[in-house]
Amino acid sequence: MTFTVTSDDFKDSATLPDAQVYAHGNRSPHLAWSGAPEGTKSFAITCYDPDAPTGSGFWHWTVANIAVDVGEIAAGGPVPAGAVEGRTDFGQPGFGGAAPPAGHGPHRYVFTVFAVDVEKLDVTPENSGAIFGFNLHFHTLARASITGIYENKG
Repeated sequence: MTFTVTSDDFKDSATLPDAQVYAHGNRSPHLAWSGAPEGTKSFAITCYDPDAPTGSGFWHWTVANIAVDVGEIAAGGPVPAGAVEGRTDFGQPGFGGAAPPAGHGPHRYVFTVFAVDVEKLDVTPENSGAIFGFNLHFHTLARASITGIYENKG
């Protein structure tokens, strides 16, 4: 069985709807996953823009400690009880929608669901995407991604 992620809000490599754009809806998308490998004890989610003009990309969402019996998150949240949302590069925990600079071209927003080998990662709402990523590096059994595209032509 292959670990996969899908969304009712957008298809892989398609344009993100306004609901997932910071200046419009600023709402996290629906995500559903299946096929986690044996040994999975929890899930985590990240949304990362590798095209941001920062030299290090931009973290739009980090969520960890999602219970193993959860297989989807509704659009707009909230995240399941017990889950931890980390600090985005906007400066606060929670989802921050697509917000590329005007005229910078299309950006990719990579939503990744991780199958994790522990029930709880040692992360807090104050932790950055880098801290979430560091912890995930040592505890990821599998990952599945779906990418949305958005360009601010403004």
